[in-house]
Amino acid sequence: MNYVRIAADECKGCRLCVQNCPNNCLGIGSEINQMGYQAAVFKNPNCTACGICFYVCPEPGAITVYKNEEQINA
Repeated sequence: MNYVRIAADECKGCRLCVQNCPNNCLGIGSEINQMGYQAAVFKNPNCTACGICFYVCPEPGAITVYKNEEQINA
């Protein structure tokens, strides 16, 4: 399974990952992180692990893309 893990407290809610995902796998969550932003969330299992979200994200370490890995809820 491919999936994206977003470090909510690193995300500034810029929406670049959401706007650039070709499969509409990301969205903006309803919870506010400790910096006061609504962080992006992974929402769609159709992820191809293309990595576009990782490359467009201006925050180093905020997004990790997993390809063919078992998703662990953390």
